[in-house]
Amino acid sequence: MWVRVATFEGGDTEKLDKLVEERMSSGEMTPPEGMTSVLTLDDKDAKKRKFLAFFDSRDALEAAEAGFDKQGDAIPEEIRGKRTSVHQYEVVVHDGEIEGAKAARVSLLEGSPDAIDAGLEKTRGDTLPKVRAIDGNVGAIGLADRENGRVSMITLWDSADSMRASAQEAEQLRQRTADMSDQKIANVAQYDVATARTVAGTPAS
Repeated sequence: MWVRVATFEGGDTEKLDKLVEERMSSGEMTPPEGMTSVLTLDDKDAKKRKFLAFFDSRDALEAAEAGFDKQGDAIPEEIRGKRTSVHQYEVVVHDGEIEGAKAARVSLLEGSPDAIDAGLEKTRGDTLPKVRAIDGNVGAIGLADRENGRVSMITLWDSADSMRASAQEAEQLRQRTADMSDQKIANVAQYDVATARTVAGTPAS
């Protein structure tokens, strides 16, 4: 599985959500072939939004790129915001029932590209089950940028309160993951979850 992550700044998220919903309902906007689910993360304070589109293969993702550009051009910038970056990642962890996600914490870990697989094996066997056992956690997603030795771990929560309550335990597990993987913690950010669903509108899992 692969994911396309597009970051936007500014715009009007309420108008955007309404416009997208209307165009999808009418058939004017259709999901690209091979796209399995979407996850939208909002940082309302910074007025930033991350749109994650999950695909069953890298080929399907790359084939959809032109369509994303076309869809973006069809929505006024004052509504969609300014696109500041687009990245592709391999999805190396996808665990849980994420349809109940209302909040997300994204931790960026950096290290040697050669250490990614060994670190992920330790994460899956050690820290991931502990994260999933925390009250309020509904899922976890791991994204790998193998070329640059970066891994983004996204933990999903049933509420912002649950995410805040998990902060101390999550910090300990994040540091444990970094230590086991010989990585450093480069950044930690928190978001509201605006959308978590499959392209068919059924719960993402």
